[in-house]
Order: sequence, then structure tokens, then C-alpha cells
Amino acid sequence: MHSIKTARYRAVDTGYRRCPAVAGDLDAIMRQIAGRNVLVTIAFADVNAARWQIALVRHYVPGVVHVIVDNSPTPETASRVRHVAEAEGALYLQLPRNPWTGKAPSRSHGLALNWTWHNLIRPAAPTGFGFIDDDLFPTAGDDPFAPLATQDCYGQVRRIGSRWFLWAGFCMFRFDKVADLPLDFGQDWFLGLDTGGGNWEPLYSGIDLATFREAETRFVPFRPDLAIEDGPLQWVGTWLHEVGLMGRPDLFEEKRNTVETLITPHLAAAMRPFVEKEPASS
Repeated sequence: MHSIKTARYRAVDTGYRRCPAVAGDLDAIMRQIAGRNVLVTIAFADVNAARWQIALVRHYVPGVVHVIVDNSPTPETASRVRHVAEAEGALYLQLPRNPWTGKAPSRSHGLALNWTWHNLIRPAAPTGFGFIDDDLFPTAGDDPFAPLATQDCYGQVRRIGSRWFLWAGFCMFRFDKVADLPLDFGQDWFLGLDTGGGNWEPLYSGIDLATFREAETRFVPFRPDLAIEDGPLQWVGTWLHEVGLMGRPDLFEEKRNTVETLITPHLAAAMRPFVEKEPASS
């Protein structure tokens, strides 16, 4: 039964990655990231987070190319995300319609990551590449690619028994070390591994975790009177993660307001003046 399900998921993945981008110039973006370090955000229908993150990455992570790969479910929202990406200076691609959207968020995310790996990263051959969640915000100067000088990948480790993987919301890779591997940024549910866990077999199983430098992380409640599970924020070094899908839904708006308050001083220095215009058509 497991093998049947796995084959079905892989068939969907393989078919999806052959679909062309809906918007954005894929060839031009490949030329711009070749031989450079590239950060890729899988965006999902959060226009404000996109604008905040793009500005903060530009300000605090200089020297990288930032690409927004948009997994938003509607053309209207995708158009707005594209508008803020172009206004703030990020590169933009809109993914084809994702068959897992509205059904399985983690699978939707994994499918988007695999599309990006096969269609953008692998053919472009950047020096290093990384994936970050769309609600993850740097709050100080940082070079997340620096650890790749001494190891093949870097990020926040998640452990499941004797196995581990890098959280798909903050993971960096040396392209020359993984280019020929059959990477899979989806889940391996049968081993208990979430999005990104499909890389256990081709990549992480060959790395000695005892000598691996990982990103420091901690979870805190966004309000001191709350339990962490009711309203978590995550710090990955100096990067603030809203953890948008975790916690009590009735607190999501208040948590978003808290995040905005925390990053407002940084945004004041980072953001470009925003000019209203008609959203770009695809």
C-alpha cells in the first residue's frame, strides 16, 4: 500500500514539474542567478509578508539574488504578490496551479520546492541556493551561505528518531555538492519526515550530524501570558518566523500585529517608497 501511494505522489510530482511557469521570465532569472547565491521564497497569498520580507532580505542579506516563486491559489492574489515583488526589487515567477493547494499544505509546499529545483535551480547552476518560508524575516545583517564554506548544507535541523532533515523554511545548499543528487524536497511520511524530508536518503543520510553546524533556533510565545503552542514565534538566529499555521486561529491576527511591531524599526530603514499602480497582468 505504501509503495502504491508513493508511486502516485511521485507521478503527480513528475507531471507537475513539467508544467511551465504562469508568469515571469524563467530564462532571464536563470541567467541572473547563475554562479551566484540565490534565496528562494515559496510565497503563498500573503502580500504584506512578501513586501516585508523582500525589503528586509535586500537590506540585511546583501549580495544574494532573491526570487519569489509564487504558489498563491488565485490569479488576483498572485498579481498582487508580483506587484510588490517588482516594487521592492525581487525577481518573480508564478507557479502553475498546484494540485495539492487547499488539500495538503505540506505537499503543496514540497511540490513547489521540487518544481523550483528542477526548473530553476538545477539548470541555472548557482553557487549556493536556499529556501526560506514566506513569513520569515531577517532582523540583523546575516550571510546564511557562510557556513557552506565548510559543509555542503546548512539550516535548522529537525530530528525524527535516528533520522533528520533540514526544515524547508530555512535551508541552504552548495550547488556543486548536490547538483547530481536525486533531491526530493517533498515529504517522506512513511519515515515520519515532513517537507524536505525526502532528502534524507539522497543527502542527509550521508552526513555526520555530530559534526554538522546547524542554525540555532528557539520558540517563544508572542505574548508572555500564552503557552508556546497557543501562539508561537520562532527565532532562527536573528531571523523571526511568524509560524503562521501554528497556534490558536483566534490569535492569528494579534500575532501578525505583534510581528509587524517587532519588525517595524527594521522596515523603516529597509523599505522603498511604495508607488501604487495597476497590478501587472500575467
